[in-house]
Amino acid sequence: MEQKVYDLIDSSREAFTETLRNWIRTPSVKGEAAPGAPFGTDVRKMLDRAMADAREMGFAVRDFDGYACDITLGDAEEKIAVLGHLDVVPVGDGWTKPPFEGETEGSRIYGRGAIDDKGPSLAALFAMRAIREAGVPLKKGIRMILGCDEESGWEDMQYYGAHEQIPDVGFSPDAAFPLINTEKGMLGLELRAPAARTGLKILELSAGDRVNVIPGKCSALVEGGEELIRKTEAYAARTGLPYTAEKTGRGILLKAEGIPGHSAYPEGRRNAIGMMLLLLRELGAEGPVATLAEAVGTESDGGSLGCACRDEVSGGLTCNMGILRLENGAWFGTLDMRCPVNADLEALREAAAAHLPGFAAETTTMKPPHHVPAEGCLVSSLLAAYREETGTEGKPMSTGGGTYAKVLKQGVAFGAAFPDEKDLAHQADEFADLDRLMLAAKIYANALIRLAGE
Repeated sequence: MEQKVYDLIDSSREAFTETLRNWIRTPSVKGEAAPGAPFGTDVRKMLDRAMADAREMGFAVRDFDGYACDITLGDAEEKIAVLGHLDVVPVGDGWTKPPFEGETEGSRIYGRGAIDDKGPSLAALFAMRAIREAGVPLKKGIRMILGCDEESGWEDMQYYGAHEQIPDVGFSPDAAFPLINTEKGMLGLELRAPAARTGLKILELSAGDRVNVIPGKCSALVEGGEELIRKTEAYAARTGLPYTAEKTGRGILLKAEGIPGHSAYPEGRRNAIGMMLLLLRELGAEGPVATLAEAVGTESDGGSLGCACRDEVSGGLTCNMGILRLENGAWFGTLDMRCPVNADLEALREAAAAHLPGFAAETTTMKPPHHVPAEGCLVSSLLAAYREETGTEGKPMSTGGGTYAKVLKQGVAFGAAFPDEKDLAHQADEFADLDRLMLAAKIYANALIRLAGE
């Protein structure tokens, strides 16, 4: 019977590809709330599309007022949860492929959301369909919950949990294989300060779209002449970093080019805001800009904020400045920290505030870490499914990323990126490998049969 499940998954590749292409073509970036669309009309369209596809597959589907939907297999009272999300981060910079077309090249399908998290969520849904069509007997039900606000404030899960009981056990297909059983705590801060009246005069600066994205570009317009251009060129030569400066009718336009990515994974990335802060300080900026350059700069470990820490379970703290802008004579910025399991989030907040004199620091996010013991049934069952389908061993991992696994009493992140794949979440030219998504669907089917068939 399990072979029949796998055969059904193999035979569904064409339908899977076309469905995923249609999902990618729906640009579900959070927008202005509208009636029935709390996260904007584009996200609402994506939710409607996903529900229509699930209904066409024969599943029972419920809409939770545009916040989320659930898709259920089986009527047993106890259910295994699969939690994915339909919203995506903004496109950002550096794309060479159309971000909302679902263009294919070989086994790759490109587009925002291809791997985070439309492709993996769809792989789990096709696994559920194969289980149903194969007639696999289940002792427990399976409930997929698709949220619409994962990339922002998780209001979707709050709303869903207020209107329906969330299963205790399950997984989120929104990270990596073999399995992630430890997620760091999250600390988010909004920073505000009046602009300095002395030093380099900064006329304009606005960079970054989301707190959880490492910005790849930052521009600033400053008052000055040819001397600033020469100083910028000298600083670029000395640091080896990609800066440019050009004279315009309004002043000197400065540009810094970073390497974008997900804020939880700063390795190999370069924050363009941090680069600009260091350049502006070099050019004579004082006050808040100089403070941010000193306390944040291009660091990703929170060291100069007094926040660097680590533990054996989850590794070190990461810190990202995702947004910085000058508005009406005042600075606004954001910090996104991913904190080790043993860290004291309140102590970290106090340390950061103490290292940012002149700034008002408001806490916007304080989510505790999440850890599921590796010795339990959930972890062992999922790792067994992974091992059986891939022929390789796997061990639980930790991550700075946050997934819906946190809303479950016993929840882990399970796929869909494989160990040898580059992290593409929140990056330009995001893509998913269709061969790997088909394999992920088989792993999910195996895992769900183990968990729901017991």
